[in-house]
Amino acid sequence: MTYSPFAVAQAARTLAAGGVIAHPTESVWGLACDPYNLQAVRRLLRLKRRPLDKGLILVSGEIDRFGDFLAALSDDQRRQLRDTWPGPVTWLVPHFNRIPYWICGAHTSVALRCTSHPFTAALTHAFGGAIVSTSANPMGCQPAREKHQVLRYFGDALDFVGGGATGGRGAPSEIRDLLSGKIMRPGA
Repeated sequence: MTYSPFAVAQAARTLAAGGVIAHPTESVWGLACDPYNLQAVRRLLRLKRRPLDKGLILVSGEIDRFGDFLAALSDDQRRQLRDTWPGPVTWLVPHFNRIPYWICGAHTSVALRCTSHPFTAALTHAFGGAIVSTSANPMGCQPAREKHQVLRYFGDALDFVGGGATGGRGAPSEIRDLLSGKIMRPGA
């Protein structure tokens, strides 16, 4: 799967400027923004019609970008993460109050995924850190699997839409709780 370095750079600049973008992931299109920009996060949540208390997923193409969250974990817990990353497994990891409330919502954990999608991994590298990435759909609607669906849902309300195709997986990422080991959402 190829992607345009120009598109990566444009998407990263858009995120850095406080924009909300749509990008492909392993299975569906995602909406993304800078997790530390409250205005961008609020705009993304309004577009999705998603309540703040549900929390959001942070995605990076590099495990080391999650360093603050991984530092307090045991060797066994870090091994569990590394055994499934990069790939379509999202882990709920204790955040120890190291993340803004607008990311974790009403939870004591933060959702983290190290992506294997080439565009999204390159985007997080160019951006210089993890990004918010949540399925590109208004709440209650099916996640967009194609760019035309993103455009149908959001029209010109997004600042950038691009990055090629999804990775072709049939289901969104599996979600696992690191402390309990429980699978919160099965993957494909």
